[in-house]
Amino acid sequence: MTLFIDLRVQPVGGGLAATPAVYQGTSLSDYAPLRLNDLLDAIRGRNVLIAAHGFNVDRADGIGCLANWASLLQLPPNSAFIGLLWPGDSVWAHGLDYPDEPKIADEAGAKLAEFMDACFQNAASISFASHSLGARVVLQTISRMSRSVRSLTLMAPAIDDNCLKTEFQTLADKAKIGAISILASKKDSVLSKAFPLGNFFAGIIAAGHPWWRAALGHCGPVVPWPANFQAPFLLPDDWKFEHSNYLQIDSPEPAPWPLPVNVPPPSTPPPTDKGWQEAFSSAFASTRFY
Repeated sequence: MTLFIDLRVQPVGGGLAATPAVYQGTSLSDYAPLRLNDLLDAIRGRNVLIAAHGFNVDRADGIGCLANWASLLQLPPNSAFIGLLWPGDSVWAHGLDYPDEPKIADEAGAKLAEFMDACFQNAASISFASHSLGARVVLQTISRMSRSVRSLTLMAPAIDDNCLKTEFQTLADKAKIGAISILASKKDSVLSKAFPLGNFFAGIIAAGHPWWRAALGHCGPVVPWPANFQAPFLLPDDWKFEHSNYLQIDSPEPAPWPLPVNVPPPSTPPPTDKGWQEAFSSAFASTRFY
């Protein structure tokens, strides 16, 4: 069973819950509430990894993709994994209202930060991972938490490529985050097309928002890189890593990718095993978590 922190009010759409809830399960059919004390027992003295899904993901899909990804993780002893569910599908019309989603992500991060400060003091360390717009959720969380973070892994982050020099500049410091890792792909059609378009509309709708920026998960961070950033980050073009590949679900379940894993050279041919993409992303996150 996978542990979850759930910030949702409804299974599909809806807003943010007033208070985060704790659940466990591997699918919506076995999703069951837990007492807060159960969570506290599960994280006490452990190195905790919390992972957030992206936008346009309802509760059932969030449970499924994060539980599947967790099953492929290879974390060291004395670790604990927690999936984070948030209403990234609360506003969705095939990308046209994407500019409204950062507001939901920011509010989710603020709520989670309060919960982390109140409940995670007894964890040995805290790390985060995210996919897509989940990057904004975890970055906002970290920026508001009183505690520092051991590591952060952003997969296909749907956030501006200069965010670590502007909005989240304070996080580009080893005193706040020990290490930041990114997985990016130039073959990600969502981030190469829909993201700049969304930013264009956001610049019209929200005053002060940049008119046009590349996504951090498309080409990586602008240079010079922060001191706590770990390269390399850009996946080979021949791998054709699309936006959904990082947390996709394949049947039968793929085998875990042998550790350690780093981003391979650009000329590396793609694997052919079923489900190798989510096996790779989980192995990369496991490697950077150590």
